[in-house]
Amino acid sequence: MGREANIKRTTRETDIAVMLNLDGTGEGEIATGIGFFDHMLTGFTKHGFFDTKIIVKGDLEVDGHHTVEDTGIVIGQAIKEAIGDKAGIKRYGSFILPMDDALCLCAIDLCGRPYFNFECEFPVERVGELDTELVKEFFYAVSYSAGMNLHIKMLNGENAHHMIEAMFKAFAKALDEATSFDERITGVLSTKGSL
Repeated sequence: MGREANIKRTTRETDIAVMLNLDGTGEGEIATGIGFFDHMLTGFTKHGFFDTKIIVKGDLEVDGHHTVEDTGIVIGQAIKEAIGDKAGIKRYGSFILPMDDALCLCAIDLCGRPYFNFECEFPVERVGELDTELVKEFFYAVSYSAGMNLHIKMLNGENAHHMIEAMFKAFAKALDEATSFDERITGVLSTKGSL
């Protein structure tokens, strides 16, 4: 049994169930109703070596905003719960990930203080059925629900599909590093004694 969380959240706009195991092998069952978003969450699962089950029913007849943002909220809550007391984890994680023309930097501090910085301009408004402006909304929701300091910066990129995919994979790799254990750490990695 790994570090696992099961979170359900139901509103008038969305019905979301997320299972996240931080100590998995990269297996996932994902259905959000937005194909490209499913593809991105599958990449997050695989490249972070997480096990996930993410089932979302949202008001897609309106648009994708509530579905994407609320999924971010619930994934953030699952990350926070699965990490637990943070004893022994590295706390910090960063990754620079290339994908063809795209080069993305992602840096995380699991400090308990939410902060989000996002530097990217997409060349198109949609990729598949996903509005590109919702990518920022997703990561904002994750960072604030998880209580993490999250920086995402697109260093280079021309193709929006590649850029977004590089973001999700870089985030997965950085989170995998930040949640991994270091045997040199006693308690939590903070001079304050708590995170």
